[in-house]
Amino acid sequence: MTVSAQSNVVSTSYLRYSTVKGYFLQDEESTDPKKFDYVSTNFGLINRTYDIDTESETAGKSQWERFELQVRAMNKQAGPDMQYKVLYMGRHGEGFHNVAEAWYGTDAWDCYWSLLDGNETSSWDDARLTEVGKSQAQTAHNAWRRQIEHKIPFPESFYVSPLNRCLQTAFITFNGLDKEIVKPFRPVVKELVRETIGIHTCDRRSPKSVITSEYPQYIIEPGFAETDPLWDAQLRESDSARDARLKRFLDDVFMHDENQFVSFTAHSGAITSVLEVVGHRRFGLQTGGVIPVLVKAEKVAGREPEREIEPPTRAPKCKEDPMRGGQVTLGGHV
Repeated sequence: MTVSAQSNVVSTSYLRYSTVKGYFLQDEESTDPKKFDYVSTNFGLINRTYDIDTESETAGKSQWERFELQVRAMNKQAGPDMQYKVLYMGRHGEGFHNVAEAWYGTDAWDCYWSLLDGNETSSWDDARLTEVGKSQAQTAHNAWRRQIEHKIPFPESFYVSPLNRCLQTAFITFNGLDKEIVKPFRPVVKELVRETIGIHTCDRRSPKSVITSEYPQYIIEPGFAETDPLWDAQLRESDSARDARLKRFLDDVFMHDENQFVSFTAHSGAITSVLEVVGHRRFGLQTGGVIPVLVKAEKVAGREPEREIEPPTRAPKCKEDPMRGGQVTLGGHV
């Protein structure tokens, strides 16, 4: 059974998204996500000419500088009901929950271990980064530092999931870079950009007071509750419901943020949904990975087409003894 995603509020217009292809290697069907290295490929930026390439405007400029001129020209030429943004989306580094799932296996993880706060040696509720995860975030930091040297259009806005692994990843990635906008680094913590909601304790966020205590410089969005209002211990959000949630997040950003280059630090599921909403090909990111996408948003008159939303599901029944994997020492906080 499915339910409609359309609210009872009748809107006179809505935003329709599409990916503007041909600018990044990740757009191309020939690019294998499992083998792709964003670091060695300049985040996937394709070496090509642009419409704005003229001797007077672009002579001596880097590929990134010319790309920025192209995007800003596209926005300048667009009508009042159209806009373009470059979304730099980064997945968090490896967390203790990632290690636990790999150790126990996905079946045992989904039916048993993910419902617990941890095991006898390690904790993965609102999972933190492992040392590997911190190293992956540092790799992203170094990659950004190198691209800054090549004049990459740096993000003008930063958004981050409220889950700790993203809060950590964003800080390691951007703090200390030689850009005034990150001195200090103050991203906006957004409830809607989090991972698939429900059942898994790694996806239950910490209280607001804990977040503000650990990251006092971060900006908490208005209306952010003290305790997690979305996580459900019995039900897990469907992929289609997650898509609808990330559509609402994109609508918020595109309607209220005038900046053209925007950063999200989020999760595999959240980024998968953003790519789905903007019509991008599926492109799985490894932990710590980064993908940029040039997105066109068009304001369309009328009521938004209904989306069919699958209902949430309960944890699957274990088919085998989930204890067979024993206890795994992850080196996490206890």
